[in-house]
Amino acid sequence: MKRVYLDRIAAAPLHPEVLGAMLPHLKGNFGNPQSLHSVGQEALKAIEEAREKVAQLIHAQASEVFFTSSGSESNNFAIKGLALAQRSQGTHIVLSAVEHQSVLHSAKSLEKLGFSVSLVPVDKWGRVSPEEVRKAVTKETVIVSVMLANSEVGTVQPVQEIAEVCGEHKVLFHTDAVAAVGNIPVNVTELGVDALSLAGNQFYGPKGSAVLFVKKGARILPFIDGGIQEGGRRAGTENVAAIVGLGKAAELAMEELEERAEKAKPLRDKLIQELPQRVDHVFLTGHPEKRLPYHASFCIEFIEGEAMLLNLDMQGISVSSGSACTSKALKASHVLLAMGIDHALAQGSLVFSMIEDTTSEDIDYLLEVFPPVIERLRKMSPLYTEYLEEKKQ
Repeated sequence: MKRVYLDRIAAAPLHPEVLGAMLPHLKGNFGNPQSLHSVGQEALKAIEEAREKVAQLIHAQASEVFFTSSGSESNNFAIKGLALAQRSQGTHIVLSAVEHQSVLHSAKSLEKLGFSVSLVPVDKWGRVSPEEVRKAVTKETVIVSVMLANSEVGTVQPVQEIAEVCGEHKVLFHTDAVAAVGNIPVNVTELGVDALSLAGNQFYGPKGSAVLFVKKGARILPFIDGGIQEGGRRAGTENVAAIVGLGKAAELAMEELEERAEKAKPLRDKLIQELPQRVDHVFLTGHPEKRLPYHASFCIEFIEGEAMLLNLDMQGISVSSGSACTSKALKASHVLLAMGIDHALAQGSLVFSMIEDTTSEDIDYLLEVFPPVIERLRKMSPLYTEYLEEKKQ
């Protein structure tokens, strides 16, 4: 059976060169980076080299890069650490309605400590208006968080303009850039952000490798207390192999980002154009142009996403339904609902995200397999039967 992997938003494959860079630290270079002997200092040197590479990828200073274990941890670190550090100045947080659960749930935790949270709405494409952010900011606001790109619908946000609004009000601004870094150009100086989250598994690095960028001068409390690692900001013995892998992935992204994007865009556009022509009642989600280069997402009417996902898997095609963090919850995506999509339609979401090895033949195979899968599932759908009956009348 032909296998086609179109679920990059859940996890990209490990690049062979990344694995090669990690292996010495999995086999022989086992020293603790906090040890003063030469074995430990060798590990510390590898970490600092990786830190420099990540800093170069996002145009930051190495001292502003803090390693974590995941994008979710970075988001928790940012929202809780920044908000609590500024608590004497205010207790109000502004988020977009389409943020990742790790951001939304972090803010909910802070509500139990006396903070208040405002959610900024989005348009039908999932875009946040800087003016809506301006309306939401008050004298009590201490942090605004709006993601750079949404992994579920692919939409890229006007983060630079939102950062300007935050600057005018002297409010710290964090962006969840997990889906963006390594896939589109990201420059923290040009964006004007105070904090930024990224994760290596989104651009061919290892799972369990991530970063929180914190601009020099921004006050933040540690998320994990204990040792002196990461400048005292994040305790715990460092995962040297994963950090080295993240550094190598960042280095490769700097070299290949433009080439990867140019290869992915035609495949994305082919899918966006042809899938609705092959099957009726298929609706593109996310902005048609301002979106990630490897990302195409849809809602298919009358069918649940999980049913389509499982049937496509039986044909050798791996995709997502909603975000990786909510797809097992069997409920409609908060992102799609925030975009004004009907609850029933939102249940039928599918996300196709290409990897570097995806070919035009892979997209052709999907376009060939998809219509009979949908036809079979709709025959079993009471919603589709009801629709056909109403159409006859």
